[in-house]
Amino acid sequence: MATELAATTGINVSEEFQPLMERLDGISHIVSDRAEECEELGRLTDEVVQALYGTGAFKIGIPRVLGGYEFSPRQVIETIAKISYADASAGWAFMAVQMVTGTTAAYLGEEASRDLYPDVENGRYALIAGQGTKLGKAVRADGGYRISGHWHFASGIPMASHIHTAALCEETGRPLVFTFPKEQATLIDNWDVMGLRATHSIDYTCEDVFVPDSHVYEVATMDARIGGAIYRMGLANMAGICHTGWALGVGRRMLDELKALAARKTGTPNASVDTQQFYAEYAEAESKLRAARAWAMDVWADNEAMLDRGKLLDTEQETLTRLALNHTTWSVQAAGQVVYKWAATAALRRGDLQRFFRDLNAGTQHITSGPVVLQNCGKWLAGLAPGSRWVFLDLQEQGR
Repeated sequence: MATELAATTGINVSEEFQPLMERLDGISHIVSDRAEECEELGRLTDEVVQALYGTGAFKIGIPRVLGGYEFSPRQVIETIAKISYADASAGWAFMAVQMVTGTTAAYLGEEASRDLYPDVENGRYALIAGQGTKLGKAVRADGGYRISGHWHFASGIPMASHIHTAALCEETGRPLVFTFPKEQATLIDNWDVMGLRATHSIDYTCEDVFVPDSHVYEVATMDARIGGAIYRMGLANMAGICHTGWALGVGRRMLDELKALAARKTGTPNASVDTQQFYAEYAEAESKLRAARAWAMDVWADNEAMLDRGKLLDTEQETLTRLALNHTTWSVQAAGQVVYKWAATAALRRGDLQRFFRDLNAGTQHITSGPVVLQNCGKWLAGLAPGSRWVFLDLQEQGR
């Protein structure tokens, strides 16, 4: 068993990619058509969840040796972009759950895999949601830890069976990630927000919950105990893959919505879409989106090549990975502003344009695209942080 589940080498470019993309095409109408209902409920409907689950999409981050697809980074980006194109909130909830589900499998090891991933090929595996940026409290106990805390932003938690959450070990000062059944936490239904309303990114708490050592790993680990090279870049870089895919899918959908609206308006009296200014601004928005996509894919191609050689990403690659995500997020936000401007009152009314606009501007607030990460990228690229390395989302001098 241990030999079968050992970490493997190289980036896996999965043959399941194209079949999955075709299956997602087959259910995209369900995801899109139910988006308004999902927003009203504040979560994805059971029909949408089952449609996504039935395609096998949640397997994209699970190691191949466990029966998952273990997509390459660029395949993950394309998958998340496709789902996000159908509905931004569905794409966000999906990306969060699939990422945590897959990385948990890679970082915990054999004992936990028997508990959480008993038969992936036949659809028997945990779905895991939660949050790792705000730390709770962990105390050593016999055979594990007891954790307590209050966490935010558990995107996609209604479809999860387990929770992934971070806490600081009081004895060692080490931040750790804990995985435990969802029913051991108290869920707080407080997701009252402007955008991404269907992600159900609620708060949750737990008090003195025991988690065995087998279900604990270090927050900043790059040690994949199961699976291939994609897992040897840590949670922060894995999140970069996911958020890049989300932004690209949302940006493409918004520009396509504006294009369809322009086709309906052109030729009518005083149509703004029949002006030279509209032509120029639409072209600029397209260039921003396409340039962001091209650079992001270039960065990830370089990352894949490094990981495939059995090496970890260097500081420059980690910096460019974070910077490319920031650039993608804010380029898409700028394109979304163009869509909102030229859609005029059509974007004010309840419907796809309004919902995508709100979801996009909610997504820009995620910490991975925030100003501190951007500042640290600039500091390193300007040569003002020699010898520094990225630790999760922080740029730290070596030895700290």
